[in-house]
Amino acid sequence: MSLDQIDVEEYEAQMSFLEHLEALRWHLVRGIIAIFIGAIVAFSFGTFIFDKILLGPTQPSFWTFRKICELSHYLYGSDKICIEKMEFVVKTVKVQEQFFQHMMIALLGGIIIALPYILYEIYRFVKPALKTREKKFSGLAIFFGSALFFVGLTFGYYILAPISINFLGNYTLSNLIEKEYTVTSVVSIVSMLTLGAGLIFELPLVIYLLAKVGLVTGELLASYRRVAFVVVLVISAIITPPDIASQIILSIPIMFLYEIGIIIAKKVNPHLEYE
Repeated sequence: MSLDQIDVEEYEAQMSFLEHLEALRWHLVRGIIAIFIGAIVAFSFGTFIFDKILLGPTQPSFWTFRKICELSHYLYGSDKICIEKMEFVVKTVKVQEQFFQHMMIALLGGIIIALPYILYEIYRFVKPALKTREKKFSGLAIFFGSALFFVGLTFGYYILAPISINFLGNYTLSNLIEKEYTVTSVVSIVSMLTLGAGLIFELPLVIYLLAKVGLVTGELLASYRRVAFVVVLVISAIITPPDIASQIILSIPIMFLYEIGIIIAKKVNPHLEYE
């Protein structure tokens, strides 16, 4: 490391409160610009995103449904559990609905695209407060934070969303009711499940940060395992639609991530006892 780099880091570490606020402002500005650029990209691919991604789980040809059908052929030698038809249609009832949804998906797409850079900006803001050894592992934290988020997105999109759409969309209270769902309702379910799973999968990183500042320990997390299980069930019930299958499917990986968080917390503070 050069003397100039050392001087810069020492200056950043000794900045005043107002200087920290100014630095935070520019980190936020750069993050917002990244989201804006990502939103432009998502907006330009709006038709593809709607047809192939957001409305994908409403089609029997969706990847998850094809795999379920393959499993049906393997287990039963027939189409016993195949999803051959969706008993509903997706329509729009408001003249501005498609445009508003296009803008909303562009914003969400921008956040997803810009997430790795946003994590990088967060790292740059806290970097002056980090020790030399912590700076060496900060790149890994950004990588794993991004990886966990995208793994959660994949899980929510290919597992939670199609199961929920199939259950709720084909649920019938009366044969006299014609099932026609708005674009907003379908997009909201897919977006909520996908983004919700992505955020929840950041749990190990959150636990790492809390353990790093001494707010939690591995022993503390382990002692509250049963409480955590109840909280996980509540969170799963809030995020997922009101079907038990989706809640259980989401709860399993969350508890697995919680157990990983316990291991991480013990590694971060191996000598810190829970009192």
